[in-house]
Amino acid sequence: MPDETIDTLVIGGGQAGLTMSHRLKQRGIAHLVLERGRIAERWRSERWDGLTFQFPNWSVRLPEFAFPHSDPDGFSGTAAIIAFIEDYAAFVAPSIRCGVAVTKLRRDAGGFLAEFAGGSIAARNVVIATGPYQRPLRPDLLRDHPGLFQVDAAGYRNPAQLPDGAVLVVGAGASGAQIAEELMRAGRDVFLSVGRHNRLPRRYRGRDLIWWLAEMGIDRTPVEQRGPSRLLPVISGAHGGHTVDFRRFAAGGVTLLGRVTAARDGVLEIAPDLAANIANGDAYYATFLGIVDDFVAARGLDHPEDPLAHLRLPDPPCLAAPLDAIDLRAARIRSVIWATGYSLDLNWIDIPVLDADGAPRHRHGVSDVPGLYFLGLQWLSKMKSSFLSGVGDDAAVLADHIAGRR
Repeated sequence: MPDETIDTLVIGGGQAGLTMSHRLKQRGIAHLVLERGRIAERWRSERWDGLTFQFPNWSVRLPEFAFPHSDPDGFSGTAAIIAFIEDYAAFVAPSIRCGVAVTKLRRDAGGFLAEFAGGSIAARNVVIATGPYQRPLRPDLLRDHPGLFQVDAAGYRNPAQLPDGAVLVVGAGASGAQIAEELMRAGRDVFLSVGRHNRLPRRYRGRDLIWWLAEMGIDRTPVEQRGPSRLLPVISGAHGGHTVDFRRFAAGGVTLLGRVTAARDGVLEIAPDLAANIANGDAYYATFLGIVDDFVAARGLDHPEDPLAHLRLPDPPCLAAPLDAIDLRAARIRSVIWATGYSLDLNWIDIPVLDADGAPRHRHGVSDVPGLYFLGLQWLSKMKSSFLSGVGDDAAVLADHIAGRR
């Protein structure tokens, strides 16, 4: 027997769960939000101290709630985003219980049963809003290497956390690039393993990337029209926001490497793919500039040309003659930061709704199990589904669907 029964249960108390609560309240649907930690827990415990949000302040918003700022074109740190989500929680005033981690969700007569330490709750509908970044992915290459400090990007905090010596950052997505730059600016010797990536301009022709995505409708691209690439764009809001250019990193002292493929006796094998990976990022960058140029010309917009955005630094020695191996001891590398991405962690869902890769089967957040929904995932219905500014649209669709089941 469940301890409680509720019409709709929302699992997750971050921006997605709070937005879902807001949409349910607007429709008069009784619900409860369960959060494993604190409101915005991942922002609090899985972000480094110096992280700067990748979206300009003017674009940060949640339904009926604007982000307070004095610099619309600036970029905010983690503390400001946490405060914003806390303020949004006060605005929504959800029925929420923090410190309740759901350990199993299963079918029950007429609906679902969520189990957690000390109790259970039955619900007709369940919305899973636990976010897209759940379990760090770490290659099992250096498990038995003694004396080497290793940490995932989610566990990294600041340069002082690391022992003296050089640092290897594996992964050059948005997190890996920003962390590598932070370490470089802190005076550390940095090695950065660069895989395939999609590089985009921070600003072009007088406007921020996020403005162009919205103006051209790209951020509203439906999931059905998503291209084959699953790489997230490499952008940064750090230091006022700037385009990530790995050649510039190398000019600042960072040693670029290809992908790390194996390790033996403290020696890492490096794939001969650095030049190809950099070229792929350059091609993606150039393609986007061309799309913007065509859009400006077709619409007759007054956005002056931006020749500086087309300039390219010369290839640094580490790119012209890349390393094929690196001895950790000889290079004085005493720390490795794994910025190799995340996977979903939904194994606690004891319902046949996950595919072979552990991802939920759904269409725009509506699963093929009646009454079970997902929110806040990348490309849930469109490109901006996982953006702070995009989750509200998806939440409204799910709330309408839930209302239709009454």
